[in-house]
Amino acid sequence: MGDPLRILHVVVNMNRGGAETLIMNLYRNIDRSKIQFDFLTSKKGVFDDEIEQLGGNIHRIPYISDVGHFAYKKHLDSFFRENDTYKVVHAHMDKMSGLVLQSAKKAGIPKRISHSHNTRSEGGLASRIYKWYAGNLIMNNATNLLACSRQAARWLFKDKPADILKNGIECTSFSYSAETRNIVRKEWNIDSGTTVLGHVGRFAQQKNHRFLIDIFAEFVKETENAVLILIGEGTLKPEIVAKVKSLKLENKVKFLGVRSDINRVLQAFDVFIFPSLHEGLPVSLIEAQAAGLPCIISDRISREVDMGINLLQFLPIDDCSLWSTQLKTVTSLQTTRTVHQGSLSKKGYSINETANELKEFYLSMSG
Repeated sequence: MGDPLRILHVVVNMNRGGAETLIMNLYRNIDRSKIQFDFLTSKKGVFDDEIEQLGGNIHRIPYISDVGHFAYKKHLDSFFRENDTYKVVHAHMDKMSGLVLQSAKKAGIPKRISHSHNTRSEGGLASRIYKWYAGNLIMNNATNLLACSRQAARWLFKDKPADILKNGIECTSFSYSAETRNIVRKEWNIDSGTTVLGHVGRFAQQKNHRFLIDIFAEFVKETENAVLILIGEGTLKPEIVAKVKSLKLENKVKFLGVRSDINRVLQAFDVFIFPSLHEGLPVSLIEAQAAGLPCIISDRISREVDMGINLLQFLPIDDCSLWSTQLKTVTSLQTTRTVHQGSLSKKGYSINETANELKEFYLSMSG
């Protein structure tokens, strides 16, 4: 039995974002006697301790936003020169992966994967122009293309063929439990008669929290006994907190920060609300469906996220009252929540299946 093949994953940090959650789900479930994960990051992350417990090494270089283009390139080049024994580099930085893979190619690393997790770049004009430049480096420097959805593949790779790796989850841990629902609601001091709308996502432009608060403000005009639970952190949080105050909703909106128990949290919600401006294929929506939660979501999200169990409604993100009306309809119909493990596995969203697929993919590269 030889040593496992070590894969170098490149991310900004290992915090609880969608891509990072997927990587950790894969890492926990992959056959670690055959495959080990190492990480090249730029900032500390909440998963760092667990990564080291699972046998992974974490390398760190300063991020481009802290040191600028030339210093960042220099750090990348010298990192790959000193660590040229890696056979496979797996970059998860959307367009910024171009710079990483260019350095990896220069150092002679044979397999270089670019993985698309999104359908649009974040940031202002200067940042988007820079990302466009970095994105143009992908095709000449990647040997393999992966994406979480067809839409995410089209965005980053245009018409080049890419393999789809589904955002698998540990389905059984999300199964609905009335008992867990009651426990979590007690923790939050929410009684059983209150309608709970929930959202999971970082406070960033993409997640469209401003619109989400407007929808909720409209909804509570007629549904007095309702609360909105927001899970996540991010740069726009202070602005959203201020908006909630200005609308005098602070007694009805709970900011619960980053949570490690999303599988429990989802049990307490009545509706999952997700008005994103763009997404690759959100892990959080797969999780919500696994928990049997009705979801009202933006029509900018790929239809590939629909598990075919009648839990999703897609709405345009320019009409608050339409969302509010839909929420009223959905919450008035509250039926018993059911468990849909089989449907998710059938669609290929069970993490064991995804981890196995990825293991075979990696092993075929190193052969």
